[in-house]
Amino acid sequence: MTSNRSASPAVFGFVGRSGSGKTTLIAQVIAHLRIEGFSVAAIKRAHDGFDLDQPGKDSHRLREAGCREVMVVGDRRWALLHEYRDDPEPEPLALARRMATVDIVLVEGFKSAPIPMIEVYRPNLGRPPLWPEFKTVVAVVTDAEIHCPRPILAPDDVRGIASFVIDYLGLLIGNISSPLGPSPHGWRSDLE
Repeated sequence: MTSNRSASPAVFGFVGRSGSGKTTLIAQVIAHLRIEGFSVAAIKRAHDGFDLDQPGKDSHRLREAGCREVMVVGDRRWALLHEYRDDPEPEPLALARRMATVDIVLVEGFKSAPIPMIEVYRPNLGRPPLWPEFKTVVAVVTDAEIHCPRPILAPDDVRGIASFVIDYLGLLIGNISSPLGPSPHGWRSDLE
């Protein structure tokens, strides 16, 4: 199957309150996007102060010595640790620019980013939805009856959610339009 790879990947976000099931849903959507022939990358906003490194390890010592970036390489993967210290947190589009070339970058978190997003909403968490405040939320995934002017997607319809993302981004599957037809939105990141 042919994907429409370009220099600028399509970027689409998922947001929701902690514990809403964003990561589980994104992993399932990635599997469906891969079945359709797309290459996918992900960016996840972690809690403040997270660290993949450990004190006492050589890579940690190099960072503590002042390195702006340290790359750790193993037999099957590598990781680039970048310190932005006093600089502002990078936007998802800038982060996607640093990644390997893929068709779609899915972003978790970054609710204020200027990218289209699906909100995963669980009313039983006792928190209000994000969509009224964030106009970039273009659809809501929920199993609750809610009154919302945006499309409502069922959490167990992962194939439908993946098709929504493909359609919204205006991507092609094997040089034909997605099952939902061409997108009127044309959301692609302008990374160049």
